[in-house]
Amino acid sequence: MFPMTTWVRRLLIANVVMFFVTQAVPSLQPELFFYPPWVLYRPWTLVTYMFLHAGLGHIFFNMLGLFFFGPRLEDRLGSKGFVWLYFLSGLGGAVFSLFFARESPVVGASGAVYGVLLGFAMFWPRERIYIWGILPVEAWLLATLMIFASLYSGINPSASSNTAHFAHLGGLAFAFGYLKWWDFRKGSAKRAFGKKMNPGGSSGGVVGDRLAAARWNGISVDGLHELNREEVTRLLAKLQADGAGDLSAAERQFLDRMSQG
Repeated sequence: MFPMTTWVRRLLIANVVMFFVTQAVPSLQPELFFYPPWVLYRPWTLVTYMFLHAGLGHIFFNMLGLFFFGPRLEDRLGSKGFVWLYFLSGLGGAVFSLFFARESPVVGASGAVYGVLLGFAMFWPRERIYIWGILPVEAWLLATLMIFASLYSGINPSASSNTAHFAHLGGLAFAFGYLKWWDFRKGSAKRAFGKKMNPGGSSGGVVGDRLAAARWNGISVDGLHELNREEVTRLLAKLQADGAGDLSAAERQFLDRMSQG
């Protein structure tokens, strides 16, 4: 299991503390949940609703998802990137509820956690996740099934329930947009570096790629965490087989981080 990270720990503690506080002071919850028609009068609820939960089962499964998928993703994105992903995904849940489920109050970290799951699936699509500890499902398939399940339940009246399906979809949509922007921004930095290394050439940064490949091949995998070691080994094999040009911006950044020790 991946070691616990700073912001995942903080978010777990904040959610659990708020759950017990609102259980002890029930009058507090109506002031913090998100109700779309009231958004102009209570804008703080766009954030506070993420820290409220309808029951023990609700918070348990949300925190379980954050606990399992969050640390590895925070390690990949960095603490700042992870926090942006989490809260933008939660905001996306509120925005989708505002447009598509205006009469339904919303509570819970589900939109934010769905965003975390999508991020995990985008970076490690082939990672196996064991449902109920028994059924192995690859991360990309689990994310796809959750998207279609939320979409079906959200637009099908016969499948309606107290679950905020559009909040799930909003979390997924905002997470996807943020991660694509994050990847583009990291890729832009790499392209700028390549141009500096080869300013007059037409090869698109060949010199920079060669320097980066040499640095990456020098990574000592023995001292890495098991999950990072597997990822580095896979990427180095890809580097040897296809060249640096076939590595994505996210993969390049990961290797850069590992090479810095």
